[in-house]
Amino acid sequence: MNETYVAKIAGELKITTRQVAATATLLAGGATVPFIARYRKETTGTLDEVAVTAIRDRMIALVELDQRREAILKSLQERNLLTDVLKAAIGKAETLTILEDLYLPYRPKRRTRATIAKEQGLEPLAELLFNAQDKTDPLAEAKAFVDPAKGVGTVELALAGARDIIAERVNDDAMARAQLRSLYWSKATVRSKVMFEKETEGAKFKDYFDWTEPVATIPSHRLLAIRRGEAEGFLMVRMTVPEDEALIVLEPLFVKASGKPAGEQVRLAVQDSYKRLLGFAIEGEIRLEAKKKADTEAIRVFSGNLRELLLAPPLGRKNVLAIDPGFRTGCKVVCLDRQGKLLYHDVIYPAQSDYQVREAADTLRALCQKYQIEAIAIGNGTAGRETETFVRALKLPPSIAVVMVNESGASIYSASEVAREEFPNEDLTVRGSVSIGRRLMDPLAELVKLDPKSIGVGQYQHDVDETALKNSLDDAVMSCVNGVGVELNTASKQLLSYVSGLGPTLAANIVAFRNENGPFKSRAQLLKVPRLGPKAFEQAAGFLRIRDGEHPLDGSAVHPESYGVVDAMTQELKCSVKDLLRDAGLRQKIQLQRYVTETVGLPTLTDIMAELAKPGRDPRERFEVFSFQEGVEKLEDLKPGMKLPGIVTNVTAFGAFVDIGVHQDGLVHISQLADAFVKDPALVVKVHQKVMVTVTELDLPRKRVALSMKSNPEIGPKTGGRTAPGPGGPRPPAKPAGPKPVDWFSEALQKGSRGKN
Repeated sequence: MNETYVAKIAGELKITTRQVAATATLLAGGATVPFIARYRKETTGTLDEVAVTAIRDRMIALVELDQRREAILKSLQERNLLTDVLKAAIGKAETLTILEDLYLPYRPKRRTRATIAKEQGLEPLAELLFNAQDKTDPLAEAKAFVDPAKGVGTVELALAGARDIIAERVNDDAMARAQLRSLYWSKATVRSKVMFEKETEGAKFKDYFDWTEPVATIPSHRLLAIRRGEAEGFLMVRMTVPEDEALIVLEPLFVKASGKPAGEQVRLAVQDSYKRLLGFAIEGEIRLEAKKKADTEAIRVFSGNLRELLLAPPLGRKNVLAIDPGFRTGCKVVCLDRQGKLLYHDVIYPAQSDYQVREAADTLRALCQKYQIEAIAIGNGTAGRETETFVRALKLPPSIAVVMVNESGASIYSASEVAREEFPNEDLTVRGSVSIGRRLMDPLAELVKLDPKSIGVGQYQHDVDETALKNSLDDAVMSCVNGVGVELNTASKQLLSYVSGLGPTLAANIVAFRNENGPFKSRAQLLKVPRLGPKAFEQAAGFLRIRDGEHPLDGSAVHPESYGVVDAMTQELKCSVKDLLRDAGLRQKIQLQRYVTETVGLPTLTDIMAELAKPGRDPRERFEVFSFQEGVEKLEDLKPGMKLPGIVTNVTAFGAFVDIGVHQDGLVHISQLADAFVKDPALVVKVHQKVMVTVTELDLPRKRVALSMKSNPEIGPKTGGRTAPGPGGPRPPAKPAGPKPVDWFSEALQKGSRGKN
């Protein structure tokens, strides 16, 4: 255990060193974040998942920093360049940036103008000019270095070569880089211009054809949009500071005799260094760091949205009829039992001839009766609302809930290896319909089969760092899966793979064991699964549920390691575990302090009591049937001023997208989310939240809908002639160089909002 790491992280997170050390030890031993947060509260001092994750990530970053430090020291030592002073400075470097700045002068370089000048023997002249600025005559000293045989035919060429050497020294200076970096972060602006003759082809980026905004304040989504325009070849982008301000920072560091001939030579070298080397180097760093900052924010938004979507209320175990709507090709219908098993599939044509409409109605009524259907799930894609209207007109029993289901990613699932393995003999349309039905029954269990990027709740998810995004989304999925718990005897291997301590291989082994030996009767039976040893059992068992298992607590979140504590309670009360689960009066007699040991404290005992009261309780909210406004099925049905129910489908840094049942999500800009100022949309709305919105603007040709959640919103012209505030918030982020403020709908299109056309 690195005590330096522990002390540093404890200070940064404002927790005790004991908590950090304990958590780090558990992580090093292979424990997962959910397991540590749920079942090792006494050890960590009740740290939650956020704190445990922060310790894990910071520990990794510090290890990587030290690995780079060791590599640099080794390189310097091998080349006999390591001095005591340099070694001490490298040892104290607390960031990778500082470390690389210290190493830069010694990094092996390609052949540069400075190295050519050194080969020409001009380094002594450069040293003389730089170190004796107040008393050196450049012209007189340079004469001694004129040597046509070496390519230095004149005094001016000698001085130019010396300046090249000084310019490279300026570029490599750690202090200069640090101060210029600070200036860039405080004063640099992002400037984007349209590439020559790309105005028409790059029209979707027209808001950035002449855009200027401070680097320090540009929102994540806007920077990513500009970078996308640059990557696609439509925009030219720079991040710069005024040259005079940069030189005001740099020149005093190197020019020690202003006005003197040698001092002026150094000033020329500093200016050349900035224009040719240092300015571009720091701009590159700032671009990279600004991108990382934007990625972090975009990933935070994506992970938050994904969490809300995965934790959407499940309908539960019901017999479901699912419909994937379609006009020309008909509606694909599947019937699923309460475990999600496919029982039957068919195609109906409710939008064709009168005969086919009657036949479709008869088919649905018969299927509902034959398979004792308890709910109907209808995909919200093309023809979704029309299909919903058709189904509601059948006058089915009121007990059958009719629910629109977000089908984003269902087509991707249907063509995936997962779907082919699950339904090898069915076509894509059947698989997609099954996915729609299962999403209604249990969104979490079905959505884990998809790549999260295909679900449609991100913000520029295809532009951010893929590794960082995957790690964050994996954390979010694992947190949700383990927070809810997994039914061992019905879970897919995809769902099981996210259970603490398992992973794809053990998940597949569990399913194979289950198929060969029948349902698990107890958690203890997990130890018979090939390659699932005591460590994996310890990590996973508490998150796996067995309904009606041999041990009454196998269906709860009580970890098997704590069964003995509950047995001790039952012995003292002279009752069984089942009695304890049924009788609240018995539980009230328990005095938790009597069961505290060195390893089991009040936090764990409190969790055990909560589970005894509601064993295996699903933490997700209760499912409620939602219905869109009747008679509003397409964009043409909308009118400014209409108040409509909707479901939030995506939350971004500049607002929220809301499905109001017209095949095209409307945008509630951040300035329209509430009557009061909103800094972060995620504080006001969540994915899958039911909201009431007002249509404020409608642009039918471009299929755009502007919505508001304000109590008295301003209603704009039907043509959408008014331009909304910029996506940075209700306050303009910066006055752009161009004549028009940013169009929030264009940003939405670049971001990739859902449009079901």
